[in-house]
Amino acid sequence: MQMKICLGGYVLLLAMATQIRPQSPPASFPKTLIEDLVLANHILDNEGMLDGYGHVSVRSPTNPSHYFLARAGAPALVTLADITEYDLDSIAVSGSAVTGYIERFIHGEIYKRRPDVMAVVHCHCSEVIPFADTSVPLRPMHHMGNFIGAGVPVFEIRKAGGETDMLIRTPALGRALAETLEGKSAVLMRGHGATIVAPSLHLVVGRAYYLNLNARLQLQAIQLGGKVTYLDSEESKKAATDYERSWDAWKSKVIRK
Repeated sequence: MQMKICLGGYVLLLAMATQIRPQSPPASFPKTLIEDLVLANHILDNEGMLDGYGHVSVRSPTNPSHYFLARAGAPALVTLADITEYDLDSIAVSGSAVTGYIERFIHGEIYKRRPDVMAVVHCHCSEVIPFADTSVPLRPMHHMGNFIGAGVPVFEIRKAGGETDMLIRTPALGRALAETLEGKSAVLMRGHGATIVAPSLHLVVGRAYYLNLNARLQLQAIQLGGKVTYLDSEESKKAATDYERSWDAWKSKVIRK
């Protein structure tokens, strides 16, 4: 059974829980940003970017040494009460102990290394996997994927941790991933998925969506067998977009559910 609850102009789908939990963040949280973070989880799930796994975070605008991330669980079911505040060592600082995502170190270590990054998405987007697992580089197919023109490196976890279960379980693996990402907007992860970063929450959601779409378009173009014409470097730079209309469209679909 599900119910719709109106929060700050948003209508969010919430799963009925076996226990009643408060549906508001602690008073110290920036409420509008946290509502957007909940919405980002729902959008990414609704658009197929996050399955039952994967996660999205946002850096605190008042304390750059902290970030917000939901407790471990399916993104589609995230509520305001699930949002947890972490320091950059990925230790929860917002009160009671929570069960955090195993791979929360992805977020903390990227925020440490990249002061320009304000939001992070880690996804298991299926369309990017062929490019993560082969020598074919992901390249920009259309203007909405312009950020890909700066390059999308591939993280090989064996170089950092040997034979693993492919998960970023430690700060050391998180640091290695952040180093591979370096100054780019996205990094593919062999046999795993991708991590995307941006200077805003709305922008990172857009980049996650269009990274996956670009991978699908590129695979289709390659399968046609002819010459593929990609955006060149200048076109990629000039085609920058903020994805705000896309955010509004995705938000409306979540609201209508």
